[in-house]
Amino acid sequence: MNDLPNNRSSVSEFILLGLSNSQEIQIFFFAIFLLVYVAIIVGNLLIVISVIVDNHLHYPMYFFLANLSFFDLCLSSAATPKVIADFLRKRKTISLWGCMAQMFFMHFFGGGEMSLLIAMAMDRYVAICKRLHYKTIMNRRVLIVFLLLSWAVGFTHTTSQMVFTAGLPFCGPNVVDSIFCDLPLVIKLACTDTYILELLVIANSGLLSLVCFILLLMSYVIMLVTIWQHPSSASSKAVSTLSAHITVVTLFFGPTIFIYAFPFNSYSVDKFLSVFYSIITPLLNPIIYTLRNQEMKAAIKRLSSQHLGSWLTS
Repeated sequence: MNDLPNNRSSVSEFILLGLSNSQEIQIFFFAIFLLVYVAIIVGNLLIVISVIVDNHLHYPMYFFLANLSFFDLCLSSAATPKVIADFLRKRKTISLWGCMAQMFFMHFFGGGEMSLLIAMAMDRYVAICKRLHYKTIMNRRVLIVFLLLSWAVGFTHTTSQMVFTAGLPFCGPNVVDSIFCDLPLVIKLACTDTYILELLVIANSGLLSLVCFILLLMSYVIMLVTIWQHPSSASSKAVSTLSAHITVVTLFFGPTIFIYAFPFNSYSVDKFLSVFYSIITPLLNPIIYTLRNQEMKAAIKRLSSQHLGSWLTS
């Protein structure tokens, strides 16, 4: 009985199984993930810098878009560099508190991005349904409040789960069948009854994602109906912007809802969705918005030409 306290704290690191045991396949994944991560950094940084320096983009929609790109950068960087490095290691490990930090920041920026998408939908709702009062409603103060709320929701979301997870005793199995520390999988490794905590995670992450997703879809339906009932010269531009938002929302919430709707069953599906959620979505967001937004494409071209011109002259 005297050894129990030591045993309860015996796990100091977790072993990550990754995607494959084959060295050749891991090298292939290393190259792919590295290219994707570089694309994520470059694409999202281009959006952030363009919105900051280009006066043509100093509007609420682009303010939110720049912050969405920043969240994507942080969300991807919470785990991807470690994942890339692990492809070159035979034994993939992460310390106990490194694992906790990874989960904390992934849920922090994930929850913040979820709230930011709702703010972006509100912005589009006001622009389409309250067009004459848009500048009055979406003023600088409102933008700051929406942004602070996004950070607050992200912090509350992750803290409400991690405050219980960090105190769990880990004394037995320490193998996580994923490429990074996935909260539902790590909770299952604790040497205590985690049924209540599992329900909390499902309710906190899964139900919240589902409710937000439904509310977002309802708001987009209202906006599309408004455009259909009151067509104008700007209708095609509004539909194009909305289609980009709807695509991003679907890509963001789809994997999240699926993971927490079927939390502890199919690990292979969890692996695929974890990759999609943390790597692919942050890559697709800048692609979707730049391809569908002429003003953003023009701003990036101006930014590139200015830097190229200054580089040639120097």
